[in-house]
Amino acid sequence: MSLNTLTIRQAHDGLQKGEFSCTELVESCLSQISSTDEELHAYLTVLEESARQEAKKVDEKQRKKLPLKPLEGIPIALKDNLVMKNVRTTCASKILDTYQGTYDATVVEKLKNAGAVMVGKTNLDEFAMGASTENSGYGPSKNPWDTGRVPGGSSGGSAVAVAADECIAAIGSDTGGSIRQPASLCGVVGFKPTYGMVSRYGLVAMASSLDQIGPFGKTVADATLLFDAIKGPDRRDSSSARASTEPVSPSLKDGIKGMRIGIPKEYFGQGTDEDVEKTIRTAAEVYESLGAQLVDVSLPHEKYALSVYYIIMPSEVSANMARFDGIRYGARSTGAATLLETYTQSRQAGLGPEVRRRIMLGTYALSTGYTDAYYKQAQKVRVMVTRDFHNAFRTCDVILAPTSPTPAFRFGERASDPLQMYLADIFTVSANIVGIPGISVPCGFVSRDGKDLPVGLQILGKHFDDATVLRVGHAYEKATEWHLRKPPLMNGAQ
Repeated sequence: MSLNTLTIRQAHDGLQKGEFSCTELVESCLSQISSTDEELHAYLTVLEESARQEAKKVDEKQRKKLPLKPLEGIPIALKDNLVMKNVRTTCASKILDTYQGTYDATVVEKLKNAGAVMVGKTNLDEFAMGASTENSGYGPSKNPWDTGRVPGGSSGGSAVAVAADECIAAIGSDTGGSIRQPASLCGVVGFKPTYGMVSRYGLVAMASSLDQIGPFGKTVADATLLFDAIKGPDRRDSSSARASTEPVSPSLKDGIKGMRIGIPKEYFGQGTDEDVEKTIRTAAEVYESLGAQLVDVSLPHEKYALSVYYIIMPSEVSANMARFDGIRYGARSTGAATLLETYTQSRQAGLGPEVRRRIMLGTYALSTGYTDAYYKQAQKVRVMVTRDFHNAFRTCDVILAPTSPTPAFRFGERASDPLQMYLADIFTVSANIVGIPGISVPCGFVSRDGKDLPVGLQILGKHFDDATVLRVGHAYEKATEWHLRKPPLMNGAQ
């Protein structure tokens, strides 16, 4: 078995026992990047030199037979909207092409303290605005299950890196499904924690009331280990929650017998691919076999969630993106004669069409005469969507749903139709609107054009009940083997 195919737990055990060195583990991941990433384009920056230096430090601890922390020596990839000191941070945008971080994001700081080895910064939709990674200013990442199809987005690069074994695990961000949806399309685990559980300090903001950082892993156990390392309050983030800092990993072994699992009628039927729905319902039956009870629940205002999201999100984008003007941040146009021309030319040259579209939509929604009609109304409906979930959780412990209404779609299939592209988020945006935790776990495959494409099972939980969401995901994973399948690209069959 190649070392880069190991899980975090397997890699940790091997390092601790001295079965291989950290240098060998890191080199295995770097070798995989070298052989596959020209095709997949998961990475924007590969940190070969620093990764090798950090590996040598762990090698020294191994030689001295010192105990290793759970993440010590583990190669981790970071989405390129997380600031890392003295490392290029582009957000996949030409306007930040030459920007280098001057500090470490809190998440990066915590991973370094845990001993993790950062192997690179991954590709994304520009400023995390997209559902396919096609909006990257540096070209799209490709789905390792079918390189003619998208990996999802915006954290497509992180999902691809984990699915293709170009790292052991990765970090992404989720504003409307940007961890869970690419995890589903690439056949890996992706977890969005409760809003505020992970500090956003050092995350380049897209929509501040919706953004949350979370892990990608090959297993739920791996995602949980990463979550344990990065969660916790942070005085530098005013939205950081003062929730329990106790590790969640030990609770994974607890069973789910007697647990009530809600099946919302609004997440099934019209708009959901027939094969995807069948796969999700089959997954639900697994929970029944494990002793859980399936109960019907209703989310009556769910039909408005996507509309709410696409008013609130662009409005916050409009405010957050104002700083990228070629003066405070970002590349400056050299041909401008006036201050206004500097603004307009710098942003026109540096920002892609989807970013500009969302800025314009948000600016319109916040403009005089329209704020009441759009933004304020959306916030009112946001409360109604939140209330629906609170009511549903009175009768169930978690909610089960598809992560994505379809498997991975082809490149260009939705690029010219923003509305069709936005529908890719239809089952994931509610978790961000409400602020609850959600995970996507591999639960099967559907066949398209002669190729098997992954399907993800989404599990949503109550505020700050991240442990239960992870436990329910882990229980399914232990009862099935979908997460063990590897893309044909890994076997040279692509």
